[in-house]
Amino acid sequence: MKADIDNLSPVQRKIRLELPAETVDREFSRAYQGISQRVKVRGFRPGKVPRSVLQGIYGDDVKGQVRSQLVENSLGELFKERGIKVVSRPEIEAEDLEEGKAFAFSAVVEVKPEFEIKDYLGQEVEKIKLVVEEEQVETALCRLQESRAHLEPVEDREVVESGDYVILDFVGSVDGKPFPGAKGESYPLEVGKGNALPQFEEAIIGLKKGEEHTIRVPYPKDYFNKEIAGKMVVFSVNVRDIKKKILPSLDDEFAKDHGESATLDELKQIIRTRLENEIQEIQRGDLKERLLTQLIEANPFEVPPSMVNHQVRYLTERRQAREASQGSVPSEPKPSMEQMRKDLEPQALRQVRGMLLVEKISGLEKIEVQDKEVREKIDAIVRSAGRRGTNLREIYGREDAREELRSQMIFDRTLDLLLEQAIVKEEVEPTVDAGEKKS
Repeated sequence: MKADIDNLSPVQRKIRLELPAETVDREFSRAYQGISQRVKVRGFRPGKVPRSVLQGIYGDDVKGQVRSQLVENSLGELFKERGIKVVSRPEIEAEDLEEGKAFAFSAVVEVKPEFEIKDYLGQEVEKIKLVVEEEQVETALCRLQESRAHLEPVEDREVVESGDYVILDFVGSVDGKPFPGAKGESYPLEVGKGNALPQFEEAIIGLKKGEEHTIRVPYPKDYFNKEIAGKMVVFSVNVRDIKKKILPSLDDEFAKDHGESATLDELKQIIRTRLENEIQEIQRGDLKERLLTQLIEANPFEVPPSMVNHQVRYLTERRQAREASQGSVPSEPKPSMEQMRKDLEPQALRQVRGMLLVEKISGLEKIEVQDKEVREKIDAIVRSAGRRGTNLREIYGREDAREELRSQMIFDRTLDLLLEQAIVKEEVEPTVDAGEKKS
Protein backbone atom coordinates (compact mmCIF):
# COMPACT_ATOMS: atom_id res chain seq x y z
CA MET A 1 0.00 0.00 0.00
CA LYS A 2 1.47 3.34 -1.09
CA ALA A 3 0.49 6.34 1.02
CA ASP A 4 1.13 10.08 0.76
CA ILE A 5 -0.15 12.56 3.34
CA ASP A 6 -0.41 16.32 2.78
CA ASN A 7 -1.05 18.80 5.60
CA LEU A 8 -3.73 21.10 4.21
CA SER A 9 -3.93 22.90 7.57
CA PRO A 10 -3.10 22.15 11.21
CA VAL A 11 -6.39 20.24 11.44
CA GLN A 12 -6.87 18.88 7.91
CA ARG A 13 -5.05 16.12 6.05
CA LYS A 14 -5.28 14.91 2.45
CA ILE A 15 -4.35 11.25 2.12
CA ARG A 16 -3.57 9.53 -1.17
CA LEU A 17 -3.54 5.74 -1.17
CA GLU A 18 -2.80 3.20 -3.88
CA LEU A 19 -3.66 -0.46 -3.26
CA PRO A 20 -1.96 -3.17 -5.36
CA ALA A 21 -3.94 -5.35 -7.76
CA GLU A 22 -3.45 -8.37 -5.48
CA THR A 23 -5.28 -6.61 -2.64
CA VAL A 24 -8.11 -5.62 -4.97
CA ASP A 25 -8.50 -9.15 -6.36
CA ARG A 26 -8.42 -10.67 -2.87
CA GLU A 27 -11.28 -8.41 -1.74
CA PHE A 28 -13.31 -9.23 -4.88
CA SER A 29 -12.81 -12.95 -4.25
CA ARG A 30 -13.90 -12.58 -0.62
CA ALA A 31 -17.01 -10.65 -1.66
CA TYR A 32 -18.10 -13.16 -4.33
CA GLN A 33 -17.42 -16.08 -2.01
CA GLY A 34 -19.69 -14.50 0.60
CA ILE A 35 -22.47 -13.92 -1.91
CA SER A 36 -22.16 -17.48 -3.22
CA GLN A 37 -22.82 -18.83 0.28
CA ARG A 38 -25.85 -16.58 0.84
CA VAL A 39 -27.83 -16.47 -2.42
CA LYS A 40 -29.89 -19.08 -4.20
CA VAL A 41 -29.67 -19.34 -8.01
CA ARG A 42 -31.89 -21.81 -9.86
CA GLY A 43 -29.90 -24.74 -11.26
CA PHE A 44 -27.00 -24.41 -8.81
CA ARG A 45 -26.37 -25.75 -5.33
CA PRO A 46 -25.61 -23.23 -2.56
CA GLY A 47 -21.93 -22.31 -2.67
CA LYS A 48 -21.49 -23.77 -6.17
CA VAL A 49 -22.72 -20.85 -8.28
CA PRO A 50 -20.05 -19.97 -10.90
CA ARG A 51 -18.45 -16.59 -10.40
CA SER A 52 -19.32 -15.54 -13.95
CA VAL A 53 -23.02 -16.03 -13.15
CA LEU A 54 -22.69 -14.01 -9.93
CA GLN A 55 -20.89 -11.24 -11.82
CA GLY A 56 -23.74 -10.96 -14.28
CA ILE A 57 -26.32 -10.67 -11.48
CA TYR A 58 -24.51 -8.83 -8.68
CA GLY A 59 -21.52 -7.21 -10.40
CA ASP A 60 -22.43 -3.58 -9.69
CA ASP A 61 -23.38 -4.27 -6.07
CA VAL A 62 -20.16 -6.19 -5.47
CA LYS A 63 -18.04 -3.41 -6.96
CA GLY A 64 -19.63 -0.87 -4.59
CA GLN A 65 -19.18 -3.20 -1.64
CA VAL A 66 -15.54 -3.89 -2.46
CA ARG A 67 -14.82 -0.21 -3.00
CA SER A 68 -16.26 0.70 0.41
CA GLN A 69 -14.41 -2.15 2.11
CA LEU A 70 -11.06 -1.28 0.53
CA VAL A 71 -11.40 2.39 1.51
CA GLU A 72 -12.50 1.61 5.08
CA ASN A 73 -9.88 -1.09 5.74
CA SER A 74 -6.93 0.77 4.24
CA LEU A 75 -7.76 4.08 5.96
CA GLY A 76 -8.30 2.35 9.30
CA GLU A 77 -4.95 0.58 8.96
CA LEU A 78 -3.16 3.82 8.01
CA PHE A 79 -4.74 5.84 10.85
CA LYS A 80 -3.67 3.22 13.38
CA GLU A 81 -0.19 2.84 11.92
CA ARG A 82 0.54 6.60 11.77
CA GLY A 83 -1.35 7.54 14.95
CA ILE A 84 -3.70 9.90 13.10
CA LYS A 85 -6.59 11.03 15.33
CA VAL A 86 -9.45 11.58 12.90
CA VAL A 87 -12.51 13.60 14.02
CA SER A 88 -14.58 13.75 10.81
CA ARG A 89 -15.94 11.45 8.14
CA PRO A 90 -13.50 11.25 5.20
CA GLU A 91 -14.37 12.98 1.92
CA ILE A 92 -13.45 10.40 -0.73
CA GLU A 93 -12.41 10.83 -4.35
CA ALA A 94 -11.63 7.55 -6.09
CA GLU A 95 -10.58 6.25 -9.49
CA ASP A 96 -12.53 3.49 -11.24
CA LEU A 97 -12.28 0.12 -9.56
CA GLU A 98 -11.48 -2.88 -11.73
CA GLU A 99 -10.39 -6.42 -11.02
CA GLY A 100 -6.76 -7.12 -11.85
CA LYS A 101 -5.75 -3.46 -11.50
CA ALA A 102 -4.43 -1.26 -8.72
CA PHE A 103 -6.95 1.00 -6.98
CA ALA A 104 -6.13 4.58 -6.03
CA PHE A 105 -8.17 7.08 -4.04
CA SER A 106 -7.77 10.20 -1.91
CA ALA A 107 -9.42 11.15 1.38
CA VAL A 108 -9.65 14.52 3.11
CA VAL A 109 -10.15 14.30 6.88
CA GLU A 110 -10.07 16.58 9.88
CA VAL A 111 -7.75 15.61 12.72
CA LYS A 112 -7.14 16.67 16.30
CA PRO A 113 -4.59 19.51 16.41
CA GLU A 114 -1.06 18.92 17.66
CA PHE A 115 0.20 21.56 20.07
CA GLU A 116 2.52 22.05 23.00
CA ILE A 117 1.31 23.18 26.42
CA LYS A 118 3.61 24.35 29.18
CA ASP A 119 3.35 25.83 32.66
CA TYR A 120 -0.16 24.52 33.19
CA LEU A 121 0.52 23.67 36.84
CA GLY A 122 0.90 26.37 39.47
CA GLN A 123 -1.27 28.92 37.67
CA GLU A 124 -2.29 31.99 39.67
CA VAL A 125 -6.04 32.50 39.90
CA GLU A 126 -8.34 34.88 41.77
CA LYS A 127 -11.22 33.68 43.91
CA ILE A 128 -14.41 35.72 43.73
CA LYS A 129 -15.79 36.92 47.06
CA LEU A 130 -19.27 35.64 47.79
CA VAL A 131 -21.22 35.93 51.02
CA VAL A 132 -24.71 34.83 52.01
CA GLU A 133 -26.93 37.86 52.50
CA GLU A 134 -30.01 37.84 54.71
CA GLU A 135 -32.13 38.50 51.63
CA GLN A 136 -30.90 35.25 50.09
CA VAL A 137 -31.88 33.33 53.22
CA GLU A 138 -35.36 34.87 53.10
CA THR A 139 -35.71 34.05 49.40
CA ALA A 140 -34.74 30.42 50.02
CA LEU A 141 -37.20 30.27 52.91
CA CYS A 142 -39.96 31.62 50.65
CA ARG A 143 -39.13 28.96 48.05
CA LEU A 144 -39.47 26.30 50.74
CA GLN A 145 -42.79 27.86 51.73
CA GLU A 146 -43.94 27.82 48.07
CA SER A 147 -42.98 24.15 47.75
CA ARG A 148 -45.23 23.31 50.71
CA ALA A 149 -48.20 25.27 49.35
CA HIS A 150 -51.45 23.56 48.40
CA LEU A 151 -54.28 24.45 46.03
CA GLU A 152 -57.84 25.05 47.15
CA PRO A 153 -60.88 25.62 44.92
CA VAL A 154 -62.07 29.24 44.72
CA GLU A 155 -65.71 29.15 45.84
CA ASP A 156 -66.57 32.80 46.45
CA ARG A 157 -66.19 33.91 42.82
CA GLU A 158 -66.14 32.49 39.28
CA VAL A 159 -63.94 35.11 37.59
CA VAL A 160 -60.18 34.70 37.10
CA GLU A 161 -57.87 37.07 38.97
CA SER A 162 -54.12 37.55 38.83
CA GLY A 163 -52.42 34.96 41.03
CA ASP A 164 -55.05 32.30 40.40
CA TYR A 165 -54.08 28.81 39.37
CA VAL A 166 -56.39 27.91 36.45
CA ILE A 167 -57.04 24.87 34.30
CA LEU A 168 -57.62 25.83 30.66
CA ASP A 169 -58.77 24.40 27.36
CA PHE A 170 -57.73 26.62 24.48
CA VAL A 171 -57.51 26.60 20.68
CA GLY A 172 -55.78 29.40 18.76
CA SER A 173 -56.03 30.48 15.14
CA VAL A 174 -54.81 33.17 12.77
CA ASP A 175 -57.20 34.25 10.01
CA GLY A 176 -59.34 31.25 10.94
CA LYS A 177 -56.46 28.74 10.57
CA PRO A 178 -54.88 26.84 13.49
CA PHE A 179 -51.09 26.74 13.94
CA PRO A 180 -48.65 24.40 15.79
CA GLY A 181 -48.75 24.71 19.58
CA ALA A 182 -52.08 26.56 19.55
CA LYS A 183 -54.10 23.86 21.31
CA GLY A 184 -54.14 22.81 24.93
CA GLU A 185 -56.42 20.64 27.05
CA SER A 186 -56.59 20.77 30.85
CA TYR A 187 -53.55 23.02 30.76
CA PRO A 188 -52.44 24.35 34.19
CA LEU A 189 -51.41 28.00 34.35
CA GLU A 190 -50.58 30.25 37.28
CA VAL A 191 -51.84 33.60 36.04
CA GLY A 192 -49.44 36.52 36.39
CA LYS A 193 -46.30 34.43 36.96
CA GLY A 194 -44.87 35.01 33.49
CA ASN A 195 -45.00 31.38 32.40
CA ALA A 196 -46.92 32.36 29.29
CA LEU A 197 -46.93 35.29 26.89
CA PRO A 198 -47.82 38.35 29.06
CA GLN A 199 -50.58 39.38 26.65
CA PHE A 200 -52.08 35.89 26.90
CA GLU A 201 -52.05 35.92 30.72
CA GLU A 202 -53.58 39.41 30.83
CA ALA A 203 -56.39 38.28 28.51
CA ILE A 204 -57.22 35.37 30.86
CA ILE A 205 -57.90 37.74 33.77
CA GLY A 206 -61.61 38.45 34.06
CA LEU A 207 -62.81 35.31 32.24
CA LYS A 208 -65.64 33.37 33.86
CA LYS A 209 -65.29 29.73 34.79
CA GLY A 210 -67.24 27.17 32.76
CA GLU A 211 -68.01 29.44 29.82
CA GLU A 212 -66.56 29.64 26.31
CA HIS A 213 -64.66 32.85 25.70
CA THR A 214 -62.94 34.39 22.70
CA ILE A 215 -59.81 36.42 23.39
CA ARG A 216 -57.58 38.31 20.98
CA VAL A 217 -53.83 38.24 21.69
CA PRO A 218 -51.36 40.44 19.73
CA TYR A 219 -48.09 38.56 19.16
CA PRO A 220 -44.73 40.38 19.12
CA LYS A 221 -43.11 41.05 15.75
CA ASP A 222 -39.99 39.14 16.85
CA TYR A 223 -41.91 36.04 18.00
CA PHE A 224 -40.01 32.84 17.14
CA ASN A 225 -42.90 31.41 15.05
CA LYS A 226 -42.82 33.63 11.95
CA GLU A 227 -46.25 32.34 10.93
CA ILE A 228 -47.88 34.31 13.75
CA ALA A 229 -45.21 36.93 14.57
CA GLY A 230 -46.74 40.40 14.59
CA LYS A 231 -50.26 39.06 14.06
CA MET A 232 -53.44 38.99 16.11
CA VAL A 233 -54.18 35.47 17.34
CA VAL A 234 -57.74 34.55 18.26
CA PHE A 235 -58.12 32.01 21.06
CA SER A 236 -61.22 30.08 22.05
CA VAL A 237 -60.78 29.55 25.80
CA ASN A 238 -62.66 27.61 28.43
CA VAL A 239 -61.66 28.05 32.09
CA ARG A 240 -62.40 24.64 33.54
CA ASP A 241 -61.37 25.38 37.11
CA ILE A 242 -60.03 28.18 39.32
CA LYS A 243 -57.88 27.46 42.34
CA LYS A 244 -55.93 29.55 44.83
CA LYS A 245 -52.49 28.74 46.13
CA ILE A 246 -52.49 28.64 49.95
CA LEU A 247 -49.11 29.20 51.61
CA PRO A 248 -48.37 27.83 55.10
CA SER A 249 -47.46 30.33 57.83
CA LEU A 250 -43.75 30.86 58.44
CA ASP A 251 -43.50 30.06 62.14
CA ASP A 252 -41.98 27.52 64.51
CA GLU A 253 -44.65 24.97 63.60
CA PHE A 254 -43.66 25.28 59.95
CA ALA A 255 -40.02 24.69 60.92
CA LYS A 256 -40.95 21.57 62.90
CA ASP A 257 -43.13 20.14 60.14
CA HIS A 258 -41.02 20.95 57.10
CA GLY A 259 -37.56 22.11 58.13
CA GLU A 260 -36.19 19.40 60.44
CA SER A 261 -35.64 22.01 63.13
CA ALA A 262 -37.36 23.12 66.35
CA THR A 263 -37.74 26.83 65.59
CA LEU A 264 -37.92 29.15 62.60
CA ASP A 265 -34.57 30.68 63.59
CA GLU A 266 -32.96 27.23 63.55
CA LEU A 267 -34.45 26.60 60.11
CA LYS A 268 -32.99 29.88 58.86
CA GLN A 269 -29.56 28.86 60.17
CA ILE A 270 -29.83 25.51 58.39
CA ILE A 271 -30.70 27.33 55.19
CA ARG A 272 -27.77 29.73 55.66
CA THR A 273 -25.34 26.83 56.16
CA ARG A 274 -26.66 25.13 53.01
CA LEU A 275 -26.28 28.34 51.01
CA GLU A 276 -22.72 28.79 52.32
CA ASN A 277 -21.88 25.26 51.17
CA GLU A 278 -23.38 26.07 47.78
CA ILE A 279 -21.26 29.22 47.61
CA GLN A 280 -18.13 27.16 48.23
CA GLU A 281 -19.09 24.91 45.32
CA ILE A 282 -19.78 27.99 43.16
CA GLN A 283 -16.37 29.41 44.04
CA ARG A 284 -14.67 26.10 43.30
CA GLY A 285 -16.44 25.82 39.96
CA ASP A 286 -15.58 29.43 39.12
CA LEU A 287 -11.90 28.82 39.92
CA LYS A 288 -11.86 25.89 37.51
CA GLU A 289 -13.50 28.01 34.81
CA ARG A 290 -10.96 30.80 35.35
CA LEU A 291 -8.06 28.34 35.15
CA LEU A 292 -9.47 26.86 31.95
CA THR A 293 -9.97 30.33 30.46
CA GLN A 294 -6.36 31.25 31.27
CA LEU A 295 -5.10 28.09 29.59
CA ILE A 296 -7.26 28.72 26.52
CA GLU A 297 -5.97 32.29 26.19
CA ALA A 298 -2.33 31.22 26.72
CA ASN A 299 -2.46 28.32 24.24
CA PRO A 300 -4.02 29.37 20.92
CA PHE A 301 -4.45 26.65 18.31
CA GLU A 302 -6.74 25.84 15.40
CA VAL A 303 -9.83 23.76 16.18
CA PRO A 304 -11.43 21.26 13.74
CA PRO A 305 -14.70 22.79 12.42
CA SER A 306 -16.42 19.39 12.59
CA MET A 307 -15.85 19.22 16.36
CA VAL A 308 -17.32 22.70 16.82
CA ASN A 309 -20.32 21.84 14.62
CA HIS A 310 -20.91 18.66 16.62
CA GLN A 311 -20.84 20.64 19.89
CA VAL A 312 -23.20 23.28 18.46
CA ARG A 313 -25.69 20.52 17.56
CA TYR A 314 -25.39 19.07 21.07
CA LEU A 315 -25.99 22.45 22.74
CA THR A 316 -28.89 23.19 20.39
CA GLU A 317 -30.58 19.88 21.19
CA ARG A 318 -30.15 20.51 24.91
CA ARG A 319 -31.72 23.95 24.63
CA GLN A 320 -34.62 22.63 22.55
CA ALA A 321 -35.25 19.84 25.05
CA ARG A 322 -35.23 22.33 27.90
CA GLU A 323 -37.69 24.61 26.11
CA ALA A 324 -39.94 21.67 25.18
CA SER A 325 -40.14 20.65 28.84
CA GLN A 326 -41.55 24.08 29.71
CA GLY A 327 -44.83 23.33 27.96
CA SER A 328 -46.66 24.55 24.90
CA VAL A 329 -48.66 27.50 26.22
CA PRO A 330 -47.82 30.72 24.29
CA SER A 331 -44.58 32.11 25.69
CA GLU A 332 -41.98 34.81 25.21
CA PRO A 333 -40.32 35.21 21.78
CA LYS A 334 -37.68 32.60 20.99
CA PRO A 335 -34.78 32.81 18.52
CA SER A 336 -34.88 31.02 15.18
CA MET A 337 -32.88 27.82 14.73
CA GLU A 338 -30.30 29.70 12.66
CA GLN A 339 -29.95 32.43 15.28
CA MET A 340 -29.76 29.86 18.08
CA ARG A 341 -26.89 28.04 16.38
CA LYS A 342 -25.10 31.33 15.73
CA ASP A 343 -25.49 32.36 19.37
CA LEU A 344 -24.17 28.99 20.62
CA GLU A 345 -21.12 28.82 18.35
CA PRO A 346 -18.74 30.85 20.60
CA GLN A 347 -19.69 28.68 23.57
CA ALA A 348 -19.18 25.51 21.52
CA LEU A 349 -15.77 26.72 20.29
CA ARG A 350 -14.62 27.46 23.84
CA GLN A 351 -15.83 24.08 25.09
CA VAL A 352 -13.98 22.22 22.33
CA ARG A 353 -10.78 24.19 23.00
CA GLY A 354 -11.08 23.44 26.70
CA MET A 355 -11.74 19.76 26.08
CA LEU A 356 -8.68 19.42 23.83
CA LEU A 357 -6.45 21.26 26.32
CA VAL A 358 -7.61 19.18 29.28
CA GLU A 359 -7.26 16.01 27.21
CA LYS A 360 -3.66 17.01 26.46
CA ILE A 361 -2.92 17.65 30.14
CA SER A 362 -4.55 14.38 31.26
CA GLY A 363 -2.24 12.56 28.84
CA LEU A 364 0.85 14.35 30.11
CA GLU A 365 -0.14 13.68 33.73
CA LYS A 366 -1.20 10.10 32.94
CA ILE A 367 -4.64 10.61 34.48
CA GLU A 368 -6.83 7.56 33.94
CA VAL A 369 -10.17 6.19 35.10
CA GLN A 370 -10.42 2.42 35.55
CA ASP A 371 -13.39 0.27 34.51
CA LYS A 372 -14.27 -0.33 38.16
CA GLU A 373 -14.52 3.40 38.78
CA VAL A 374 -16.81 3.83 35.76
CA ARG A 375 -19.08 1.04 37.06
CA GLU A 376 -19.21 2.62 40.51
CA LYS A 377 -20.08 5.99 38.98
CA ILE A 378 -22.87 4.42 36.93
CA ASP A 379 -24.25 2.73 40.06
CA ALA A 380 -24.29 6.09 41.86
CA ILE A 381 -26.04 7.81 38.92
CA VAL A 382 -28.66 5.06 38.73
CA ARG A 383 -29.35 5.19 42.48
CA SER A 384 -29.84 8.95 42.46
CA ALA A 385 -32.11 8.81 39.39
CA GLY A 386 -34.94 6.97 41.17
CA ARG A 387 -37.52 5.69 38.70
CA ARG A 388 -35.37 6.74 35.74
CA GLY A 389 -32.58 4.49 36.97
CA THR A 390 -33.62 1.52 34.81
CA ASN A 391 -33.48 3.58 31.63
CA LEU A 392 -30.09 5.03 32.57
CA ARG A 393 -28.76 1.54 33.27
CA GLU A 394 -29.75 0.55 29.74
CA ILE A 395 -28.10 3.64 28.28
CA TYR A 396 -24.83 2.94 30.09
CA GLY A 397 -25.00 -0.61 28.83
CA ARG A 398 -23.66 0.82 25.56
CA GLU A 399 -19.89 1.08 25.25
CA ASP A 400 -20.02 4.56 23.69
CA ALA A 401 -22.01 5.88 26.66
CA ARG A 402 -19.55 4.36 29.13
CA GLU A 403 -16.60 5.84 27.25
CA GLU A 404 -18.25 9.25 27.21
CA LEU A 405 -18.72 9.01 30.97
CA ARG A 406 -15.08 7.92 31.38
CA SER A 407 -13.95 10.97 29.36
CA GLN A 408 -16.03 13.28 31.56
CA MET A 409 -14.55 11.72 34.71
CA ILE A 410 -11.02 12.20 33.36
CA PHE A 411 -11.89 15.81 32.46
CA ASP A 412 -13.18 16.50 35.99
CA ARG A 413 -10.21 14.77 37.61
CA THR A 414 -7.77 16.80 35.52
CA LEU A 415 -9.45 20.09 36.47
CA ASP A 416 -9.28 19.01 40.12
CA LEU A 417 -5.51 18.53 39.71
CA LEU A 418 -5.12 21.97 38.11
CA LEU A 419 -7.01 23.56 41.02
CA GLU A 420 -5.01 21.64 43.64
CA GLN A 421 -1.76 22.88 42.09
CA ALA A 422 -2.99 26.45 41.48
CA ILE A 423 -1.98 29.49 43.52
CA VAL A 424 -5.30 30.95 44.69
CA LYS A 425 -5.15 34.69 45.43
CA GLU A 426 -7.16 36.57 48.01
CA GLU A 427 -10.88 36.89 47.39
CA VAL A 428 -11.88 39.68 45.01
CA GLU A 429 -15.23 41.36 44.52
CA PRO A 430 -17.29 39.73 41.73
CA THR A 431 -17.68 41.70 38.51
CA VAL A 432 -21.13 40.18 37.90
CA ASP A 433 -24.04 39.08 40.03
CA ALA A 434 -23.41 35.72 41.70
CA GLY A 435 -26.58 34.31 40.22
CA GLU A 436 -25.46 35.31 36.73
CA LYS A 437 -22.05 33.80 37.37
CA LYS A 438 -23.54 30.50 38.39
CA SER A 439 -25.68 30.31 35.26
